[in-house]
Amino acid sequence: MNLLRENDLIFGRLLKIEEPHLITRYNKALDAFGVPQTKLASFEIDRTGFSPQIAEELDDAQYLDPNGVNRRFIILTPAQIELPVVHTAFSNTSQLVYEFMMANARAINAITIKDVVYGEIEEQVNQVRDIEDLLSIAQVEFKVISAEDLLGKAAELGRLADRVKHEPDAWRDDALLNRMVAIARETGDIRENSLVPEQVVFRHDAYWTSHFGGIYIFTDPDTTTVIADPATPGFRRSRPWQVSYLSKDDPARIFRFLAETGRIQLPRASWVERSNYLAHRGEMVLLDLIRREEPDTDFARVDPVWLQTWTHRNAKLVAGEGSVPLLNAAVREISQTGTLKIEEIPPRERFLVTRADPEHKDAWLTNRLISDFVPSDFMARYVFNKQGFYRDYETWPQAWREHVVARLKTEYLMDKPALRKRLYGLES
Repeated sequence: MNLLRENDLIFGRLLKIEEPHLITRYNKALDAFGVPQTKLASFEIDRTGFSPQIAEELDDAQYLDPNGVNRRFIILTPAQIELPVVHTAFSNTSQLVYEFMMANARAINAITIKDVVYGEIEEQVNQVRDIEDLLSIAQVEFKVISAEDLLGKAAELGRLADRVKHEPDAWRDDALLNRMVAIARETGDIRENSLVPEQVVFRHDAYWTSHFGGIYIFTDPDTTTVIADPATPGFRRSRPWQVSYLSKDDPARIFRFLAETGRIQLPRASWVERSNYLAHRGEMVLLDLIRREEPDTDFARVDPVWLQTWTHRNAKLVAGEGSVPLLNAAVREISQTGTLKIEEIPPRERFLVTRADPEHKDAWLTNRLISDFVPSDFMARYVFNKQGFYRDYETWPQAWREHVVARLKTEYLMDKPALRKRLYGLES
């Protein structure tokens, strides 16, 4: 993984922590979790406070996520809201932490001037034993603590202030007034700087989870859809009257579900021609075929002319694999008719010519699911499914790794919004 680290393709854009007072605060949170303190003089953290360096030091990548549920978080600075989340069992953890930090920005800004905010994202279960445990998580609650108990002291100051307002003789109570002054020296004026998060409960909607080898859960008004390995405990046994179960190896039913719920865009000239999406897919498939058939290829030489020459020279191989001819035929049909007869395409190959509807709230999750059926497209895998990308990366020869890294650096990292907009129609 060193090549990925050197090029900011793993653990990139993290926040470096090296100020002694921040390290001390971080260690107070670790103490509260029962985790050994770090001895590092500097380390990096993501939005949740997870540090790859501390995980390596502890030899425990799960130190903030010991059971894969009730994720712990450590907030040292409001700046964490701009960071990615690099380690999580749930794909929506990043969004939940973002919503929490946005909704409680004033309190977090005030507390982190003097203290660290930490706690757990409580998910109503302590262990995931089967699908029913996942389905029982309808919402999450952020259980928030501060190391110096500024939250508790602010709440106490609020109660004392209420007594002064509403009890006629409370202003004569010197002990009460002295206590208020003492607390205010630590908390500041809580009328101006709120120290108590106001919104701590958030919906837990559609997501992917790493439990049981990977499960997708999509929520609609009248039903919940689970996409998983049929061997997963609880598959087709938990609430069958309101939960639809799809095998992750059943592309026909999965595609039909995504189409019927409006989560995908079927191939139409209106977006296909503008995005050059099918040409991109064709190049990805072709490069993957070359990687598998001729792993010693010097990929630094690869350009459109080289690819065309290789394709002609290996016409039988390309035709036998089938994806490139299918994509070429799709481009021709769309240019002539404006659409594509999707029902005439084999179920698994339908994902080659489809993308998530960028207007749907589940667009990122849907693109992640699509990438599972098109692993040859390393660009989509990296953008939407980093866990899958990193697994793929471990199996690749060095020459292919270097080619992929170079492509991601020049085509994605240089301008992420532009690529996401062009290929996937996404605004952010």
